[in-house]
Amino acid sequence: MNPNVPGPVASARLAEIHQLYHLQSHLIDGGRAGAWAATFTPDGSFASPTYPAPVTGTAALTAFAERFAAGCAADRTVRRHVVSNVAVTGDDGDGTLRVEAYLQIVATPAGGTPHTERFTSLTDRVVHDGEGWRVATRVVRRDDAPLDTRA
Repeated sequence: MNPNVPGPVASARLAEIHQLYHLQSHLIDGGRAGAWAATFTPDGSFASPTYPAPVTGTAALTAFAERFAAGCAADRTVRRHVVSNVAVTGDDGDGTLRVEAYLQIVATPAGGTPHTERFTSLTDRVVHDGEGWRVATRVVRRDDAPLDTRA
C-alpha cells in the first residue's frame, strides 16, 4: 500500500461527510445562516481569497452567511454552492479528518443566464463532536494558488 494514499473510508462515515457538505450548500443557499454556522465548530474558521479576512466563531460565521444572503437579494441573483469530488484525504484515527473538495458558485441573475461565478478548492479539517461532524477549519483557494496544508 502506498503511504501517500489514504486507506479506504468506511461507507457510513463517508456518507456522513457527504451529507455535511450537501447540507451546508443547501443551508447557505437557502438563507439559513444560523443553521449553516452550526455546521462549524463553535470556534470554526473560514478563510477564502474572495473575502478580505478569515471569519472565526459561530457569531461571525452567522453574520457572514447573513451578508451572503443579503448580497444575493440586493443584486437579485440566486447563488448555488456546488460541492463536488469530496474526498477524505486524511484521518488521524481519533475523530479528525482532512477533507478536500471542489466548490463552484453558480449564479443566476433575475431574468439572466446562469454562469459559474467562482471555481475553487476546499481543504477542511473536520472533527466529530460526539453528535456529528463539524468543520473546524476551512481554507478555500483558487486553483492557481498553492495548496495550504494548515487545514
